[in-house]
Amino acid sequence: MRKLALSTSLLLTTATMALADDPVRIGVLLTLSGPPAVLGEHARDGILLAEKMLEGKIGGREAQIIVVDDEGKPDIAAQKARELVEGQGVDFVIGPIFSNIMTAIAAPVTSAGGILVSPNAGPSSFAGAECNPDIFVVSYQNDQMPQVLAEHMNREGIETAYLLAPNYQAGQDSLNGFKSLFKGQVLGELYVPLGQLDFSGELAQIAAAGPQAVYTFMPGGMGVNLVRQWSQAGLSGIPMMSAFTVDETTLPAEQDAALGMLTGSNWAPDLDTPGNAEFVTAFKTDYGRVPSLYAVGGYDAMMLIDSAVAAAGTEDRDALRAALKAADFDSLRGSFAFSSNNFPIQDFYLTEAIKDDEGFYRTSVVEKVFTAAADPYVAQCPLD
Repeated sequence: MRKLALSTSLLLTTATMALADDPVRIGVLLTLSGPPAVLGEHARDGILLAEKMLEGKIGGREAQIIVVDDEGKPDIAAQKARELVEGQGVDFVIGPIFSNIMTAIAAPVTSAGGILVSPNAGPSSFAGAECNPDIFVVSYQNDQMPQVLAEHMNREGIETAYLLAPNYQAGQDSLNGFKSLFKGQVLGELYVPLGQLDFSGELAQIAAAGPQAVYTFMPGGMGVNLVRQWSQAGLSGIPMMSAFTVDETTLPAEQDAALGMLTGSNWAPDLDTPGNAEFVTAFKTDYGRVPSLYAVGGYDAMMLIDSAVAAAGTEDRDALRAALKAADFDSLRGSFAFSSNNFPIQDFYLTEAIKDDEGFYRTSVVEKVFTAAADPYVAQCPLD
C-alpha cells in the first residue's frame, strides 16, 4: 500500500509539473478585415509587442499566440471562438473589438472553459446583470468615454447638443452614457447602420437643428468619412466632440480636418504614466505609427494575463480568477483596478487632436476629467 501510495504521489507530481511546463495558449480574436480592420490591427500589434517585451513568455511559461480574424461577423466570430477553445485548446481569448461580436462569443468561450479578456469592447450588459466571472474587460465600459464629453459640455455651459452613433450595442451605450450626464437639451439623436459611410442626410438634419455642439461615436472608417464630410459641409463652426472617432487609428486619414477636435479617452500617447513613453517609442519603432487606445488595450490584456499566470498558474480556475481580479500589473494608464464586475476603475481624460513635432497626427491630453471612475452598472452585477 505504501508503494502504491508513493507511486500515485509521484505520478500526480509528475503530471502537475508537466502541466506547469505546458505552454500558455492564447487565442486572439479581432476584426482584421474590412473597413474597421485598422482597429483590430492596432490591438493585435499591441498584443504582439507585449509578447516581445515578455520575451515570448506568459507567467514564465512559453506563450503560444493564435491570431484569428472574426471578419466583423457575429456568427463567424462565435464559430471561431468555439474552435479556439474546444479545438485549439486555448486558455484565454483576447478580443473582440466590437460589442456585437462580444455578445456572440462570450458563451462559446466561457462555457467551453476559456477566459475572455476584452481589450476594447465593453457593453453594458456584461457590466451589469450578465457579468461573468470568466470575462475581464481591461478597456472601459461603453458609457464612460461619452460621459467625459458630457461633463466637459456641462462645464463649458453648452445647453444644446445633437447626437449621432451607429445602431448597435456600443452606439446605444454611447449615447445613453452621454445623456446620463449631460445637463442641457438634446435636440435630436440619430442612429445609422454600422458601416455607413455617407452622412450627407444626417449632416443636413444637424445643420437644420442648429445645436451648440455635437457628440458622436463613429469608429474606424465611419469616423474618417464623418470628419471629412463635416468639414466639407461647412459645419466646422459647430464643435463636434467624440469618442472613437478621432484617434490614432483615424487621424492618419482625417489629418487637418480633425485638428483641434476634442475626444474622451482613458489614454493618450503623451499621458505621463510609468512605461507609457517607452511603449509609444517601441510601438512606433516596430510598426511605424503612433499606437492607439486599441493597442493599449491589447498590450494591457497580455500584461494582465502574464501577472495572473505568474501568480496562480492555469490549473486552479478559482486561483486564476482571483489573480486576474487582483490586476497586479503596471497598466500603461497608471492607476488600474477591477470593480466587482471585472470592469476597470481608472482615470478618464479630455484629449485633443494635434499634429506633433515629428509630423504625427495624434491625440494629446488636455485635462483629467474623472479620477478612479467605476462604470455605472457595477451595482447590477451579482458577482462579489
